[in-house]
Amino acid sequence: MGNEAARPTSEKDSHNMGAKPDLLGELRKSQWSEARYATRTVKDELRENLLRKLSAGDELFPGIRGYDDTVIPQIVNAILSRHHFILLGLRGQAKTRILRELVGFLDEEIPVIHGCEINDNPYRPICRACRERAALEGEAIQIAWLPRDRRYVEKLATPDVTIADIIGDVDPIRAAKGGRDLSDELTIHYGLLPRANRGLFAINELPDLAGKIQVGLFNIMQEGDVQIKGYPVRLPLDVLLVFTANPEDYTARGKIITPLKDRIGSEIRTHYPATLDEGIAITSQESWTARDGHRIEIPPYIREVAEEIAFQAREDKRVDRRSGVSQRLPISCLENAVSNAEQRAVRNAEKVAVARVADIYAAIPSMTGKFELEYEGELRGADTIARELIRAAIGKTFTKYFKDTNLQSIVQWFETGGELKVAATAKTTEYLAELKKVQGLFDHAPALGVGPKDDPGIQAAAAEFVLEGLWAHKRISRSEERGYFAEARKVPEPREAQGRLPRRQFN
Repeated sequence: MGNEAARPTSEKDSHNMGAKPDLLGELRKSQWSEARYATRTVKDELRENLLRKLSAGDELFPGIRGYDDTVIPQIVNAILSRHHFILLGLRGQAKTRILRELVGFLDEEIPVIHGCEINDNPYRPICRACRERAALEGEAIQIAWLPRDRRYVEKLATPDVTIADIIGDVDPIRAAKGGRDLSDELTIHYGLLPRANRGLFAINELPDLAGKIQVGLFNIMQEGDVQIKGYPVRLPLDVLLVFTANPEDYTARGKIITPLKDRIGSEIRTHYPATLDEGIAITSQESWTARDGHRIEIPPYIREVAEEIAFQAREDKRVDRRSGVSQRLPISCLENAVSNAEQRAVRNAEKVAVARVADIYAAIPSMTGKFELEYEGELRGADTIARELIRAAIGKTFTKYFKDTNLQSIVQWFETGGELKVAATAKTTEYLAELKKVQGLFDHAPALGVGPKDDPGIQAAAAEFVLEGLWAHKRISRSEERGYFAEARKVPEPREAQGRLPRRQFN
């Protein structure tokens, strides 16, 4: 890798050693010497900076949770192996975010030939225009400095993407102005991939890319040449190619041509959060719940219910597992629930907005677009499935807090004729007063970490959760018309009073 003595001791040091050179001659005499940077590829650069971060114990992918023992070690191996790689996973598994954070393993800035469309290395230019400039200007050729954030190019693969978009095309206007033949390399308008030279080129949803475009990619990856309008062009690009895809599209439907598959060094599988705590941490990090103007309170069990909905949906046979249930579902659900609580607080002129179970149901519009349904689910409808998923999530969360708790006194209050119905928009003080009529209801609030001195909204939310949990376990009933109530018990008739079939008569 050249002269190690010329290597800066750290990335920070490498950009604090005097003014940056403006000319090639000055560059040769600086810490960016030819001995080191003439042959240093982007893969070498990523590898070196990654090793430095590993040695220093730095966080590699800030904000990415749940992948520390699975996905991230595999990405590290791919980079250290200098592999092109693909992330295979369902929607909402942070694939694109991971690719964008790869920029953090690049140098802060690198020298390029000023004005070059494809960020040519001053020591080894590959485009025709820069080679001619280098021959003409020599050591006086001007240098520019390219920051790391401009070295990442991303493209969403769609069926209408052309080879001109990715590789480039002949520009007839440029040919006419320069009086050049169309086969001249100087008439090319470069596409996204050449413009990502000396950086990262990411393609999202690779299987949607047309086959002929995939051929162009693997030619660049292996041989470094392409054909534009039938003319061969040699482009030994220095680029790391990274992709994302749905596992089923990638493996089962045959949408990836075999030679391209063969040239992708590593296939890395992403996944949804393995535990509820991981999911809650991600949702808390990504959701917008800190609102201006109101104090927002989200009880822990409400966060758990919002997250559990996604876990339930991923296991529900009526939901299409091949499509997946994005982590955006609990994020959107929690944001919408907070908004409903905020709306209620504003309408009632209350200073504190407390999210409760009713707000989760109000967030159904934020859920129904986040999952695809199988045939049975389509028959029932997305709204109905969402309600059933919420009920199942409440039931499981309720069991966690009240597994060994005797709640029979509350059930008996309803069985003896008690009913509770309060408008969803009622003031918290009014709602709390009605809830306190239920015998023994607030005796169990401490299990949720709630006491009599807490804010009325927090007390009301805890009591409502207990009632919803009992309903989820079918110990009491609930309807739009009556609110919470208990079905009248059917007293079995005495055996002798039950009707019997007449005994069959035989002749």
